[in-house]
Amino acid sequence: MPKIARADVVGSLLRPVWLLEARNAWREGKLGDAELRAIEDRAVGEAIALQEDAGIAAVNDGEYRRGNFMATMGVRDARDAALSGFETVTTHANWLRLWRNPDGSDGGLVKTETGPRALVVGKVGRKRDVAAAEFPFLASHVRKARPKFTYPAPSMHRIAWEPEHSSAAYPTAREFLIAVRDHVRAVVEQLIGLGCDYIQLDAPNYSQWHIDPRTRAAFASWGRDLDNELAEDAEIDNSVFEGITGITRAIHLCRGNAPGGRWLADGGYGRIAARLFPRLGNYDALLLEYDTPRAGDFSPLAHVRPDTAVVLGLVTTKSGALEDAAAVEARIREAARIVPLERLALSPQCGFASGDYATTMTHAEQAAKLRLVGEVAAKVWPNA
Repeated sequence: MPKIARADVVGSLLRPVWLLEARNAWREGKLGDAELRAIEDRAVGEAIALQEDAGIAAVNDGEYRRGNFMATMGVRDARDAALSGFETVTTHANWLRLWRNPDGSDGGLVKTETGPRALVVGKVGRKRDVAAAEFPFLASHVRKARPKFTYPAPSMHRIAWEPEHSSAAYPTAREFLIAVRDHVRAVVEQLIGLGCDYIQLDAPNYSQWHIDPRTRAAFASWGRDLDNELAEDAEIDNSVFEGITGITRAIHLCRGNAPGGRWLADGGYGRIAARLFPRLGNYDALLLEYDTPRAGDFSPLAHVRPDTAVVLGLVTTKSGALEDAAAVEARIREAARIVPLERLALSPQCGFASGDYATTMTHAEQAAKLRLVGEVAAKVWPNA
């Protein structure tokens, strides 16, 4: 098993206000590409320093060069897509209406029955080279940590295939996901060529769509067979890394982290663990949300393969309140009753800002949480 980053991060960081202002000016044609790039470089440099100073062992660029973590397709606005073949379509709002507020009340990302979504309408192709735009700068500016690259998993793209709009390009969702898989694998191979040895794919779909009874019922009403999709998606995601070794291959699952601390699913991993975790044999690490009781207990970790590490997402990014270090350590040791301590690590449960805007905490609170991750990891694994 590759070396584990005991103090890890999932992905995005809060964007500085001046970076958001620059990106808006760029979108409006008031700022050129080179000027935006220089501002992004400054922001990424500060993000690297923030993480390294906090004791994070595997750092990323905060996803500061992306509009949201779904760099490939844009989710609600295809203009943000790094791949061609997507178009912004006003259609049934679908899963965007299912999000809930921190207290569990309805708080959909879209309040109406219909809304804009990025859907695949043509053959996918590379429109923007995300790996080349992001990784070399990150790798050349880290001082002591491992540079880590995050990218959406093929399975997450299932939300972009709708028969009415997509079947002319891809008759089935599987054919579409295979095409995306081929793209993601090409990006992985490109990253390895650039010297990247830690690649994380983001697949929140598994724990957002498959575990919550209300969410499952909604998907069933739209004609989705989630049990069949779970096995198919796991097979496709696993095949990304088929035959690729010598790097750390990771996948991240969570229940959603939208502005205001909104989330999508309530329920533990027990609904999916036995069918999902053993199918992910080409992954060295699972990054799993475990910050609230909604994530359930640690018992489903018994289904994790014996050669796979588990990065426990015990520090929340949905609230600025700082966790108690002793309580976090106690939960790590509780999980170690199921998965040996040498196969565990610690991280926040999700990125701090899945998109440009997040309203869950201040930058100072974010820094405190990163320091907490670094300090607890150093205490639990002093020889890491």
